[in-house]
Amino acid sequence: MPIPIEKLQRLAGLELNALRAAEVLGKKFEKVHIQPRGTPIYDINGDLLFYRIPLTRGRTFSGYVDIAANEIFGEPLLAVAADAKWNEYLILREARAAARKRREIKFDSIRFVAYSFPKIALQFLQDGKEVLMLEWKSWEEVPGKPSRREPTPPSNFERWSLVEELPGEIKESRIQNFKERLEILENRELRRIDPTTISRRTFDLEFVQPVFADTREIHYSPRAADHHPCYELRGQQTSVWCVAASVEMLLNFYRYQYDQPRLAQELHLGTCTSPNGLPYGDEWRVVDTIERLSSNTLNATDIANPGWAIYETEIKANRPLISFIPRHSRTVAGYTRSLISLPGNLPFRGLLVYDPWPPTDCAHPEAGGVITKWENFNTQTYRYAFTAVLSHV
Repeated sequence: MPIPIEKLQRLAGLELNALRAAEVLGKKFEKVHIQPRGTPIYDINGDLLFYRIPLTRGRTFSGYVDIAANEIFGEPLLAVAADAKWNEYLILREARAAARKRREIKFDSIRFVAYSFPKIALQFLQDGKEVLMLEWKSWEEVPGKPSRREPTPPSNFERWSLVEELPGEIKESRIQNFKERLEILENRELRRIDPTTISRRTFDLEFVQPVFADTREIHYSPRAADHHPCYELRGQQTSVWCVAASVEMLLNFYRYQYDQPRLAQELHLGTCTSPNGLPYGDEWRVVDTIERLSSNTLNATDIANPGWAIYETEIKANRPLISFIPRHSRTVAGYTRSLISLPGNLPFRGLLVYDPWPPTDCAHPEAGGVITKWENFNTQTYRYAFTAVLSHV
């Protein structure tokens, strides 16, 4: 049964205040307010998945937090983004305008849908039935769900149901974890707290022990005293070029300048006017492209089903990674581990994700994408990690 938004706002507040106490969330989150309502995001099968709740300082948007309304995620906190704006009213207005440009349709409602989690689209409904689905920002029409599909993951721009396709054993384990997490956050002592405003002092309580946190981000060099960020976001220039954008980000870090049309050519992803995604089973092309375009200066490796240790080790070595989740590719440029010692609490493990989605276009390559700081590692499925190590002479 979906969790009421009022309870989710409180859960969001407790989770974010815990991260602020650990200084995982920086000073820009101090005194930020968690809005009392959020945008419900549905699965394509109609189940409510999560709420995207805006964070504000006064009348200014300060990012958003995604909080699970469905137990299949395993934990309430999915992700938090500090600099990404979320204004439901403006998005709906843009969606209506985009729909009118495409064709004449009759609809009586619109809902937000994770058509390929975490990618979002807007679904236009008439009497409860879909008449159109448009991808957010690109406003491209999302293809209908195929009647049959080979036993391989869907393509980059294909709708699929997280609820229906999550393996049963993983689903059962996550549901149990979610219930245990809720018991922790509903601790009798915590009920005295008003967590709707984020503050470092919220958890200055007798029963809360000192906070441990280990946070690393990619910088100009691996020296501890060097804190000059040098990693940049690149938006994918078509709805299916997430891999090209991810390879672009990684190569840019090592000062190789290749644009996405060239990388798409190397990866066999078509052109701006006729693009395609990376087929399942062609992951080797990522390794091959990184090594070839760096003249083998970079030694690339693909790792299936990567665990937390892979991301932690590479970030500590000051090396970004390309990360494949189901039907999508992003890059990872940081991690955090924190433990605020509430009774029975579990550590939060988060990744700093440079996501090339939402898409831009080939005419405006500087736009698009979002930086997620942080994505809850425990609530996502990681298919592949691609590492790149400099060859020394």
